[in-house]
Amino acid sequence: MKVSICLLLVVAFAGISAIPLEVQLEEAKADVAETGGNIWVVLVAGSNGWYNYRHQADICHAYHILANKHGIPARYIVTMMFNDIAYNEDNPTPGVIINALEGQNYYYNIMIDYEGEAVTPEVFLAVLKGDSSTVRSKGGSGKVIKSTPKDYIFVNFADHGASGLLAFPDGELHVKDFMETLTTMHEGNKYKQMLFYVEACYSGSMFTSLDKTWRITAHTASNDRQSSYACVFDEKLNTYLGDCWSLNWMNNTDQIFPNLASETVMQQYLIVKKMTTQSIASLYGDVTTIPKEPLSTFMGHPLKDDTTDNDVIYDDIHKDAIQSQDVMMFVLKKKLEKTNSFFEREELVKKISYHENTEVRIREKIDNIVRDVVGDESLFGYFKEEVMGITELDCNKQVMSAMFEACHWRVQTHPYITKYLPPLANLCNAYTTPVILRSIAKNCNEN
Repeated sequence: MKVSICLLLVVAFAGISAIPLEVQLEEAKADVAETGGNIWVVLVAGSNGWYNYRHQADICHAYHILANKHGIPARYIVTMMFNDIAYNEDNPTPGVIINALEGQNYYYNIMIDYEGEAVTPEVFLAVLKGDSSTVRSKGGSGKVIKSTPKDYIFVNFADHGASGLLAFPDGELHVKDFMETLTTMHEGNKYKQMLFYVEACYSGSMFTSLDKTWRITAHTASNDRQSSYACVFDEKLNTYLGDCWSLNWMNNTDQIFPNLASETVMQQYLIVKKMTTQSIASLYGDVTTIPKEPLSTFMGHPLKDDTTDNDVIYDDIHKDAIQSQDVMMFVLKKKLEKTNSFFEREELVKKISYHENTEVRIREKIDNIVRDVVGDESLFGYFKEEVMGITELDCNKQVMSAMFEACHWRVQTHPYITKYLPPLANLCNAYTTPVILRSIAKNCNEN
């Protein structure tokens, strides 16, 4: 980001308040010191599989920034990732995960608390709530967030998403359960302020119902009606190395290092929003108080200026950007182009054909469900094309779960399904849950 742009954004934001920006930053830093609060961090890569390489790369990079550069003690960081990339059979450099072309190894020295089958919505919510009893039987370190009313919590999540849900390797986190957890944390006075950074398609849909008075802010890669984007395709690894929005916020953070107290949450939001040209980065929840906090409130207080290990930041990281839902098919087709094996070619052709045909079937099934429920062709286009927002959280959970179970298509195995789910969320705003569930069962059982 050019200096002139950064200065413009700083000045623009400073004009919002009569109090000079420098004074606001100093007051915020003094407030953190006075309260004696700790910074707790939760890092989650919710996917698995080589084509999803970028999610674990994003989280490994974030861990490096927060722990190794910003000095947040490992005991205050909880990391969840499937951990099937560093030593994947497709990885030509075992033990290495990069987030930029010819980049440094971010897998080195990372502490993973929950991996494999322990990476679930249940464990994630238990970690946030400080529920040790739930995670005890799930494997992993058993570490949870033991925050107090004085503490600050930073959560960074990277994976697939859809209308009212975030995906995990084997299941989904629904906005209903997520909001119930945040309600519990708010009512239990579990934090002073909380900041979410979420990289996922339709990620804004997880926060549209977030109460503005709960001292929680969410910065998302996209709003509630669009995809997020993958960036930086590596021809050698045959996969995308990062997500555009995530690379942008981490690059900006590296650029201002070690002066994290010189940039506010709002300033980073505005800078990253401008840098992210494919999706619309969005802000939810508290948009007045937390945005004035310096980044150091949530990302740590570096003690030294050490910029020698930053990846090279390319101005054209977006040149090969692609919608996250389409990455799997892109990677499969690239693999087909490169293979010299007859048997591998035959297998790839079958796999690509299966997914192309399945995407058509998914679109047709959901169209049929919408038509069946609305019963009026003149209303079909409205419910299919509009994005009404999610107001009926329980209905949304039941309908999405029923769709995945009855039709046997899930976000992780069929990521393109997320393009076609918004109409089902729309139905919940106008029709009863049983009516929608009956239509799903009928249409999914038809050949």
